[in-house]
Amino acid sequence: MSLAHNLRLVLAPPHPAGRPFLIGGAAVAVLGGAVLGGWLFWLGAAFTGFCLYFFRDPERVTPGKPGLFVAPADGHIVSIEPAVPPEELGLGPAPRWRVATFLSVMDVHVNRVPMEGTVTRVAYRHGAFVNASLDKASTDNERNALAVRIPDGRDYAVVQIAGLIARRILCDVREGSQIRSGERFGIIRFGSRTDLYLPEGVRPIVEVGQTMIGGETVMADLSHPTATQPAGA
Repeated sequence: MSLAHNLRLVLAPPHPAGRPFLIGGAAVAVLGGAVLGGWLFWLGAAFTGFCLYFFRDPERVTPGKPGLFVAPADGHIVSIEPAVPPEELGLGPAPRWRVATFLSVMDVHVNRVPMEGTVTRVAYRHGAFVNASLDKASTDNERNALAVRIPDGRDYAVVQIAGLIARRILCDVREGSQIRSGERFGIIRFGSRTDLYLPEGVRPIVEVGQTMIGGETVMADLSHPTATQPAGA
């Protein structure tokens, strides 16, 4: 990546979810510094700087080719395996390919729509806050799950999962919402994981360890030769 690209990424404007933290940090820096001295100013300034970086929300260019599933989040892939979608979505007991992306505190945390469609179910479930890089985070951690029906009538699921220090999952879409590939649909605060459950029979074309760019990296292609292989293949 070029220096200009990296600067645009770092200096991207913050997501609205970060405003309370930015205002709080700035208030500590200004008011605290004036009353209690320089150390509190620097503490507030450092926190504000961290929040500006964490909540950055850069623009993304989503591929326009029909039939593509793009990454729902930045981060790196920690798991690709057949799994049953969260039962609260009502997508049935059949395993399908699940691609799990772990987001560190250094990654952009804005979630993006993997493929256009209609949101048929939004289900929030309370749970634990184990390290989001662990496989059991998909089943044990607090999560918000979406089921989406794509134009050909099949369904996929995308799940926002809280992490070890994440304590707030924000989702901006509702049941019945018409969503477009690559558009923002939510954010998870301070370390998390995002799981994508592809439609039955659709196989991912990414690998464990690969770095994702939310809204841009292609995870699956319905026209790819392996797209319709069974989940166990």
